[in-house]
Amino acid sequence: MTGYKLGAMETRFAELIWDNEPISSGELVKLCERELDWKKSTTYTMLRRLCQRGIFQNKGGAVSSLMSRQEFNALQSERFVEETFDGSLPQFLAAFTMRKKLSPKEIDELQKLIDEKRGES
Repeated sequence: MTGYKLGAMETRFAELIWDNEPISSGELVKLCERELDWKKSTTYTMLRRLCQRGIFQNKGGAVSSLMSRQEFNALQSERFVEETFDGSLPQFLAAFTMRKKLSPKEIDELQKLIDEKRGES
């Protein structure tokens, strides 16, 4: 699943697509020229790369996502916890809160999420 890790420019490109989808490939080229100062060939190379990774599709000249921004972020977060904390969310949260104090609002949001997930079982 390393194919789902994106570099800085891939991330900027993906954000442009998510923010403007569905978008024609021609409009995407113009957008990338304006926002990223890319040539047409650079845009199509990057699009092909992210389509091969299963994140986007280019069908009939219309570019859209196969994976929403939220799904992609969830997958990346899951992979990070798996790779760094042996898949242990409690270990991740313990490490995270060693240096960052959670606000009462954040604690309430986490508790609500826990309660909702507990009810799904």
